[in-house]
Amino acid sequence: MKYGLIGERLSHSFSKEIHEKIGLYDYELCEIPHEGLADFMQKRGFLGINVTIPYKRDVMDYLDFIDERAKRIGAVNTVVNKDGKLYGYNTDYFGMRSLIEKHTDTLSGKTVLILGGGGTSNTAYAVATDMDSAQVLRVSRNKKEGFITYGEAYENYSYADVIINTTPVGMYPHPCASPIELSRFKQLSLVIDAVYNPMRTDLILSARDMGISAEGGLYMLVSQAVAAAELFVDKSIGASLCKTIYNELKSEKENIVLIGMPGCGKTTVGKMLARELNRSLFDTDAIIVNREKREITEIFSENGEQHFRDAEALAVGETANEARGAVISVGGGAVLREENVRALRRTGRLYFINRQIENIRPTPDRPLAYDREMLKKRYNERLGIYKSSADLEIISDEIIEHTLAYIRKDFFNENNGN
Repeated sequence: MKYGLIGERLSHSFSKEIHEKIGLYDYELCEIPHEGLADFMQKRGFLGINVTIPYKRDVMDYLDFIDERAKRIGAVNTVVNKDGKLYGYNTDYFGMRSLIEKHTDTLSGKTVLILGGGGTSNTAYAVATDMDSAQVLRVSRNKKEGFITYGEAYENYSYADVIINTTPVGMYPHPCASPIELSRFKQLSLVIDAVYNPMRTDLILSARDMGISAEGGLYMLVSQAVAAAELFVDKSIGASLCKTIYNELKSEKENIVLIGMPGCGKTTVGKMLARELNRSLFDTDAIIVNREKREITEIFSENGEQHFRDAEALAVGETANEARGAVISVGGGAVLREENVRALRRTGRLYFINRQIENIRPTPDRPLAYDREMLKKRYNERLGIYKSSADLEIISDEIIEHTLAYIRKDFFNENNGN
């Protein structure tokens, strides 16, 4: 391996895709057990590597030179082999700083809370300090030197302006958690989460629901990779490439989610989008039918709506958690549970296909909308929820190509920063 990433478990890493988009060298993922790290580093059989959990501190023992910033942070995530000597750097610093600077030029006068005590916490502390924060506090679950507890953060620092999460709380495959209660802080202007998978953690979703500027760690991941590549090849690449790769990766990883009434065209639109964009298609109603080995009408009649909604929540949650870069069509009542909407928002952009009720035909296979009167009742009950859940409402004009065009235009404009 000439260039690549080393770590203990790398199956869900995006690094190979990012470096392939940079396009200057072949890049590999190399999982190394603890007992194999010393041998790998001592052989020095690489030109440049990135380092991730849990080796960012351990590799420092094998280096001939460590950049001052990396020494200050206490972690190295980039190693370059120059004529047999190993040079260590911390490009996470540039990634974190770029992510923050996407939202603000300075932290001057701000009180910043940094959640967590690992290597990324050290990086965030260095960045926040260098950006002239008035006060930078690190928060830990346990009381220890240099840290405050979460209880102290709530009680004494509810006026904090910025929160940076460097803990793994909310990370795939366990996304249903948030490291802190944002509602306890009344002056927040920015929330940053180093977690990049899922794209939007519960922390980020909660912040945005409160009207707070917030973003996850994907831009940080891309920015640090570009900074590492510049060290690998010893030349400047430029910020524009960073933005291009981020936009490409975001559009490739984000799901397109279709919501709306039964009969609004979600299934047809989903199939056509998946085919046109070469994406996988997931229909949560079909998943439920396949698991239950019976039709939805049978589930309702034999076990009731509660049983179906529980099965639906399981199907929606698992699909949203596992699917990346897919088209997801969900049942008409999926939005009735906030947990479903939140799961879909973590990894996808939601489109409400609002087909006029007079153009939806009642059929016996819809247990809660099998006649015209019930259909109207369901529509009126759910309309507000559909609208509030969606990133974009599309008024269907019965020409499916128009609906497809609206979704394509919005999705790719959104992911190109337009």
